[in-house]
Amino acid sequence: MPTFIKYKLVLILLLMSGICAANTNDTAKDIDIIINEWIKEILVVTKEYEAANNCIIRELSIISKELNKSKDINAQVALLIKKGSMQEQLAFNALSEASEISKIRYLKGLQIIKILYEKTLSLDHHFSSVATFNEINNLSNPNHYPEFTKMKDIISSKQDKKTGFSLSGILGDNIYTSVLHSFVSLFNNTSSTKIEKEANLEEVECVLDFTLRMHNDLNTIYFETAFLKKSNDNIIEELEQLFVDFTKPIKYRTPIEECRNNDDWDVVREYLNGYLEELNKAIIDENQRFKAHKMQINLEFPIDRLLQFITQYNTHIDQGAKFYEKFGIMLTSYENEQQCASKIPLAYNTLKQNIQTSIEKFNNAYKPVEINGSKMKQVLYGINEYD
Repeated sequence: MPTFIKYKLVLILLLMSGICAANTNDTAKDIDIIINEWIKEILVVTKEYEAANNCIIRELSIISKELNKSKDINAQVALLIKKGSMQEQLAFNALSEASEISKIRYLKGLQIIKILYEKTLSLDHHFSSVATFNEINNLSNPNHYPEFTKMKDIISSKQDKKTGFSLSGILGDNIYTSVLHSFVSLFNNTSSTKIEKEANLEEVECVLDFTLRMHNDLNTIYFETAFLKKSNDNIIEELEQLFVDFTKPIKYRTPIEECRNNDDWDVVREYLNGYLEELNKAIIDENQRFKAHKMQINLEFPIDRLLQFITQYNTHIDQGAKFYEKFGIMLTSYENEQQCASKIPLAYNTLKQNIQTSIEKFNNAYKPVEINGSKMKQVLYGINEYD
């Protein structure tokens, strides 16, 4: 079988294997697995071409020796023609190898984008559901506790109409002014006995202790979760733009959200197949080699953008994990939790459980993508430094 046809078959087989890999249920795959597959498939290509090129190089060496020995002009011309053909084959192989690596990187990159989009959407839902402002406000403000409300009603009904006073709606809802007003009114109330005052205070002491100690921490958790959600919104926007850049060379114009909602991934691959067919034709035609090189670069650029985005995603996840570890420390820092266990609302324990679950998710489901060092070299350049 002629060498040219052999390489054409290799190109077709590698192309089809890459497309089949992209058709798997990639949303269920871990990104690390995909990157490892990415590296292995690139190594298969480089080894195939390395073996083929070594054969050609050996032939070229033999031809050079024959040229040095030959005295016959016709034989020399034939050897020179054969040598030119071999050198042309090497140039063809170099472009074909680079093209095949680009195809693998593109297909694997598409899988990674799909998974990262699912992860960031899941994170968006997670940040939205961890704690709303109303839930935090209910936990951290004694005015939302029936024990405290009952005590305020008792104080109000017994307060001296001449010396007593009521707070406005705004100050009445404020945790600090409300507590201060209640204490002043309680101890200045002459119609209640000392025992009654102590009983009223004992009834709300855990509520006041918990809310006054945890108010700032709980609000910090709310606002920093809101910050993380905003950061995640930015990550989603970056990823949506990355998908636009990624699919621009193959002329697929549908946004990733619409692509996902319509399960349009097979259509993306159809566009890619058309692009790859055109690229293969350009590689075969010597006059189209520059076009082939340009088409290859158009595939490579968005893949490099993806690798840059992975670094950004990793930073985002690391930041989220550290925030939630801090939240966990805050929520377990309440000193009188055991003593006041019966008075602390169930929502507090639920929030603690959610934070702990979140830490586990950041360490597992949302964990950073492990791609650095020698692995980065292999993904970027198809180079295995241990070969």
